[in-house]
Amino acid sequence: MRHQAWPSDEELWSSIAAGDESAFGRLFDRYSRPVYNHAFRLTGSWSTAEDVTQATFLVAWRRRHDARLVDGSALPWLLVVATNAVRSEWRSGRRWLALLRRLPAERYADGDLADEVSARLDDERRMAEVLSVVRGLPPAEREAVALCLWSGVSYPDAAAVLGISEVAVRSRVSRARSRLARLMPEEIQEGKR
Repeated sequence: MRHQAWPSDEELWSSIAAGDESAFGRLFDRYSRPVYNHAFRLTGSWSTAEDVTQATFLVAWRRRHDARLVDGSALPWLLVVATNAVRSEWRSGRRWLALLRRLPAERYADGDLADEVSARLDDERRMAEVLSVVRGLPPAEREAVALCLWSGVSYPDAAAVLGISEVAVRSRVSRARSRLARLMPEEIQEGKR
């Protein structure tokens, strides 16, 4: 029997559906960073993105029999689960986030904590500026921006996971780009501050 160092998502998901926790760990290692980045782009908050990432993989484990791989990839489905987790966070998370923000900051053994905090605050501030504009888009266009532009999901994969045509996804992205070009202040478009 040949040992595969990098099993496909389909192979992993088959093992996961059978209850294999180590296969789920491999899937987490493979996709936790893209899910985390997607959650950050949707929320503008590193701490909330961490919570959303955890919630996404918890849902993935619980719904392991219902997962819908797209062209053999679990990533589009995981990103939609993350988007739904963000929506839930927005609906019910205001009090919870206030409590979490009162917890002591994590200590880092390497590097200067002040530099790390400063960089995170700067990222969050810039992302908040972008989000304030993106939130003005219609929900369907926001979803297309989050999946295709921010997280790099292909148009066909986004169409499959959203249950719409590829043409509809392309149209949403195009309309969103046009609106954002009109709505975004120059310093955000150019990445300046």
